Amino acid sequence: MMGFWLRVICSLMNESRPVSAGAGGVNASAQRATAAACADDRGARRASCPSDRRPLALKFSRAGPIAHETALLLEFIVRLRPLILACLLASPANAITFQTRLERVEWQVEGDQFECRLVQPIAGFGTGEFVRRAGEQAIFRLQSPDRWLGSGSATLLAAAAPWQPTRSDINLGVVSVGGGEIPFNSSHLQAGRLLSGLLEGRSPVVRHRTLHGGESLEVRLLPARFGKAYEDYRACTTKLLPVNFDQIRQSQIGFPTSDVALDDVGRAKLDIILQFLKADPSVNRIQLDGHSDNSGNRLTNRDLSRRRALAVEEYLIANGVPKEQITVRFHGERYPLVANNGPANRAKNRRVTLRLERAPVTTTAAAEQVTPSS
Repeated sequence: MMGFWLRVICSLMNESRPVSAGAGGVNASAQRATAAACADDRGARRASCPSDRRPLALKFSRAGPIAHETALLLEFIVRLRPLILACLLASPANAITFQTRLERVEWQVEGDQFECRLVQPIAGFGTGEFVRRAGEQAIFRLQSPDRWLGSGSATLLAAAAPWQPTRSDINLGVVSVGGGEIPFNSSHLQAGRLLSGLLEGRSPVVRHRTLHGGESLEVRLLPARFGKAYEDYRACTTKLLPVNFDQIRQSQIGFPTSDVALDDVGRAKLDIILQFLKADPSVNRIQLDGHSDNSGNRLTNRDLSRRRALAVEEYLIANGVPKEQITVRFHGERYPLVANNGPANRAKNRRVTLRLERAPVTTTAAAEQVTPSS
């Protein structure tokens, strides 16, 4: 957009410049002679006569002194030279720029209890989006089916708007660009700074180079209409689950004492896992592995590990998990997490490990799930 206005300004300056006589120019005497000849022609147009259809501004600009209004405009442009220079420095020369026209900017909010997305389509490029998964903070990323960005390190900015001359761009560091339609994911901190900047009228900007040719490239999101969309996005995040699958696919339930009963911390962890299992039925296999420390003899420790795994199984079944989805194993003291050389380390080894899986559903099992019992 700034490049457009700069071209307009340069065009006005060129059109307003007096044209000198000589090669390629038209002097005043020649103009008067041509006008007189055309006037004597009593309405018959000659091929050499200037067309009446030329824009009035163009006819005026090619003759004589600069109009008063144009002079004022030029004076205004001269005063804007520092701002124009700053705009030129803000965007690399000859960079390929992707940016949606201001009047067409829109933000889209999508999501469910597993993930929320705040997306701005970018004309000719793809999308820029903030993504927040359950149990995590947001990240920022670009998505482009045409894979414009080459590999390497791109610069991420929270750029000040042209109408904010007292502000400067905030350099948020680099992001590592790889292949694929989603070339990078920002850090949580970078995404947070970009969201704060959008609320202040700043634009997320990615500067890099193209995959083919290595030309300078800039991708810019605009803050227009951001406020309402951000409210909807925040409302979506309040409905997210406390964890995502990657965070609980392998979990530890500890037993601080030599007992086999679940404590409050263990039950709280299992409640979070149960909440996720109810939201995502595709997680349909649970493997429980019981462990102990080396405090007793091997037979005693093996029995303790079995009873701890069974305690976790009973809690899951009591809260709605089908027994056939659970596999129980027990190992005694054979696989310690850490050396059993102190009370704190032995407490870490007294545990049950949960492994969650998404196993393919067989045709028979699927039919049983949808066929009502008689």
